[in-house]
Amino acid sequence: MSESTAARVQQYRAAAAPIPAQNRLWPLYGAGWENLGKQGGALDVPLPTPAAEELLVRHDAVGICFSDIKVIRAGENHPRIHRKMKQDPVVLGHEVALTVMEVGEKLRGSYKPGDRFIVQADIYLGGKPYAYGYEIQGGFSQYSIVDWRVLAGDHGNYLVPVAADDGYAEVALCEPWACVEASYTVAYRTQWQEGGVVWLVGSGAGMELGKAANWRPRKAVLDLTDAAFAEQVRAWAASADIEVQERDDGGTRYDDIVVLGGDAALCERVFPRLANGAIFNLVLDKALDRPVAVDIGRMHYDHLLVAGTASNDLSAAYPPVRTQLKAGGRCWILGAAGPMGQMHLLRALSMPGRPGKVVASNLHAARMAPVRRQFERQAAEFGVEIAFLSRDQFADDATFLAQKWAESGDAGYDDVVIMAPTPDAVQQAAAVVADNAVVNVFAGLARGTMVALDLNPVAQRGLRFTGTSGSSIDDLRHMRDLVESQQLPTNHSVAAIAGLEGVADGLHAVADGRFAGKVVIYPNLGKPLPLTPLAELNQILPTVAAQLDADGMWTRAAEDELLRVML
Repeated sequence: MSESTAARVQQYRAAAAPIPAQNRLWPLYGAGWENLGKQGGALDVPLPTPAAEELLVRHDAVGICFSDIKVIRAGENHPRIHRKMKQDPVVLGHEVALTVMEVGEKLRGSYKPGDRFIVQADIYLGGKPYAYGYEIQGGFSQYSIVDWRVLAGDHGNYLVPVAADDGYAEVALCEPWACVEASYTVAYRTQWQEGGVVWLVGSGAGMELGKAANWRPRKAVLDLTDAAFAEQVRAWAASADIEVQERDDGGTRYDDIVVLGGDAALCERVFPRLANGAIFNLVLDKALDRPVAVDIGRMHYDHLLVAGTASNDLSAAYPPVRTQLKAGGRCWILGAAGPMGQMHLLRALSMPGRPGKVVASNLHAARMAPVRRQFERQAAEFGVEIAFLSRDQFADDATFLAQKWAESGDAGYDDVVIMAPTPDAVQQAAAVVADNAVVNVFAGLARGTMVALDLNPVAQRGLRFTGTSGSSIDDLRHMRDLVESQQLPTNHSVAAIAGLEGVADGLHAVADGRFAGKVVIYPNLGKPLPLTPLAELNQILPTVAAQLDADGMWTRAAEDELLRVML
């Protein structure tokens, strides 16, 4: 490396390089691909100057998310867009690593040029959303202004500091990875919501409160046909100074709903009344006679938990829910060949307490082939048995499902993680679970997506359905710590790279599902770099390709070489 090249890289990392007068970015003027960019390309605008309480930041790396595609397709109809895009275009890109370049006068005691951060994208101020890469200019630009919405929002500072020597791509990808990690670290309540409202509905014959006699909701609503149990609940409420309401009012959203008795129609009637973060407790004295149609989209987006018990003690449904994968257990990952599926697969193989067997499934063998190449050796290294299954290798769905059951040793799966956003995927998962299994409904099916589920295993075999959406600042910090301690190699998610000029091609590639992993943009390369799959990197940048690992995955050394060659 020449002295001048080394100096450029050092200046870049230290934020000491000259700042240009122009800022190149990709504006989105409305719904549709024709509204991306200016005449199909990036746009140069004057570089902004930070005000007294603002920061000028440089975007060093940004991952392309399928959420970006949703904005392109929906435009102003997207729930995170609150502006007239034709006059005030959006600049996407929320999976971002950034460096402070200039500091406003009033912030100079807290920040300095060269400080590095990642961003918790879900930013709120006064309850109003100002998401990074949506309402706030995102990473598909070389530079941006960070203001008080980011630095002092409803949840504090949405910037999370990272170390000076962290790789740019690996920390940018902490944002999508934090959503993955959050689904395994979420803690569910083990009692009725303190100060909340619980609805007890159904028979109640022969039932007991058990440990629930020590819980303290604000109100209990009773729709019970068994007079003896209803009186037991009223006596408990009176002794604990808990309000009792006879009969549901038809409008309350409940923190806990306890259905007492095997009535599928009743389950379907009350399930929509769950509040966000609520628990649905199914207490069965007999098996349900048919599947129950539930809103699987709400389970994901509204953080609902479906629990139950076949005991006459309704509190038995509330033990701690295992959300980590079962150590030494059997895990099935549906939709494992997509970017998020690969993250779940990599996590299953990398973290302590890994399962003994992982089955990775997807629709198409062609998309599964690179996943096999990337993960087969790692699985063997950690002593994890792994199988790769694709739907197009089997004659029909029944044969495919039978093979999945056989791969579990005819014992069922302890964990099922669902990336495939279809009702069929959720139904298949419920059909092949072991006792006390956890089904992680990670895929973001739209609210209102109804799935007919057999809920008998929830009460009779300890099955739990969980669902999470998004991540918090604490989740992002936790993910950063996992990366910096080298426990989770987020770089292994990278499938292709590009400079800023490759944004449109990268977005199309993500929309078309062209790559199994993530596309990462480096907005401030000094030389043009079109969208380049890592598998083809040796044809364009052979010295960078030489720094990929033994499985052809992205590394810090490859990124360092990219900067040396391209700045």
